Amino acid sequence: MTAGPGSFGRGRSPGRKAMSDSGNRIVRLLAALSLTFTLLVFGAPAATAEEYAALDGVNGLKTVFDFGQGSPEKAVVVFQAIRDVYREKSVTSLATPPATVIVFRSGAVKLLSTADRNEKVAEMIRQFKKDGVRMEVCMFAVKVLGVDPDTLLPEIEKVPNGFVSVSGYQAQGYSVISVP
Repeated sequence: MTAGPGSFGRGRSPGRKAMSDSGNRIVRLLAALSLTFTLLVFGAPAATAEEYAALDGVNGLKTVFDFGQGSPEKAVVVFQAIRDVYREKSVTSLATPPATVIVFRSGAVKLLSTADRNEKVAEMIRQFKKDGVRMEVCMFAVKVLGVDPDTLLPEIEKVPNGFVSVSGYQAQGYSVISVP
């Protein structure tokens, strides 16, 4: 038995129709996810402490970002999110001001070298310093990855091993957020 024209959409076989529908669903899903992400990032109103159940009974946030992301493009996006954490109205309205630390390790150490300078990254590092964010670079990673220590941005404190720093901050009560 053969299907008449239009039975499966302009004479296409059922398999091609299913593949086309599946592709269209994927495209629609990706478009919806993209729109949702855009609205969340750019259209979300400023939150207050009452909007975060996680901040109930919290006096202040102490956060260490274990930063290994080596892509300048991705790092700039994550840097903006980090900045938003300590500038968030609900966080700044807590009794104790936020304490933020970024420990750079792995491929992220290359972001800090003036030899491979990315101006947007360097600008955000300078802003972090002005905002009182403590920044450390793992010299073990610097050595292993062959980065010249003399080319590291001056805003960054050098530590022998970034894992020791992250562990130490955690022992002091800092929450650890890993950025692979």
